[in-house]
This record gives sequence, C-alpha cells and structure tokens, in this order.
Amino acid sequence: MWLFFLFVAVPIIEIGIFIQVGGFLGLWPTLAIVVLTALIGTALMRAQGMAALQKLQTSIERGGNPADPIANGAFILIAGLLLLTPGFFTDTLGLLLLVPPVRQSLIRTVVAQLKSRATVYASTGFDSQTQYASDTVLDGDFEVVEDNVNGKPGNSGWTRPEG
Repeated sequence: MWLFFLFVAVPIIEIGIFIQVGGFLGLWPTLAIVVLTALIGTALMRAQGMAALQKLQTSIERGGNPADPIANGAFILIAGLLLLTPGFFTDTLGLLLLVPPVRQSLIRTVVAQLKSRATVYASTGFDSQTQYASDTVLDGDFEVVEDNVNGKPGNSGWTRPEG
C-alpha cells in the first residue's frame, strides 16, 4: 500500500512544486534549475561513489566489516537515481542523501529497525547453540543411536540401506 502511495504522492508533489516555482521564476529558469541540480548532483554522486568504493576496498583489504561502506554506497546510488529524476522534491531528497551526516543517521535508523525485527540463528558443528533476538541461549546434548538390526543398518529414512 505504501508503494502505491509513493507512486501517486511523489508525482503530485513534483507537479505542485513545478507549478509554484514556474509561476514565480518562469519556464526557462525553472528548467535550468532542474538541469543544473541534475548535473551538480551527478558530479557529487560520482565523487562520493568513488570515495565509498575506495573505503570498501580498504575495509576488505584490512579484513574489516564492509557493511558501512556498502550501505553508504547504496544510499549514494539511491541519491543519484533521485537526482536524475526531474523534479525539485526528488532533487532535494537526493541532495540530502549526499550529505554524509544525513546518510549516517539514516543508516543508524535502518540498522536499529532491522535489529529490532531480526532473529539470529547460529550453529557451529556439533556444539550448536541457537540465539534469538531476546538473547535466550538454548544448549543441548545429543546421543548417537545406532539403528542396527543383525549388524545391518535399518531403513529409518535417516540412514541409507546398504546393499
């Protein structure tokens, strides 16, 4: 439902802003501003995208966590798409995403939302533990029971009959 709202609301907002700005400045200055913001935004996106790529490569080379550079790169890509979309509203959103503190704040918000909804399952071989979002740890033991009839394995569905 929210996607439908987005596809309806954004064009309506853009049309309203175009009418207001075009009525105040005129046609050609309005179009010039749209083209100029797209050019400036593209240049900023290229510079910040290359910086994000460099940070990603450095993080991987050092064996660090690449999640932050990847998230920054994703938001820079979204910013570029918004800047290439004609309109003042999308240009404003795109330029805001190119401001590093705004991006970091948005990344922190998204990560907090994901952490609050996530359930984590972890297993390491035979010594397994399952950890849930509430930090409850379940520990268990197991025993191998041979399904052996007259020295031959049985057909329990978990074993292969020898033949």
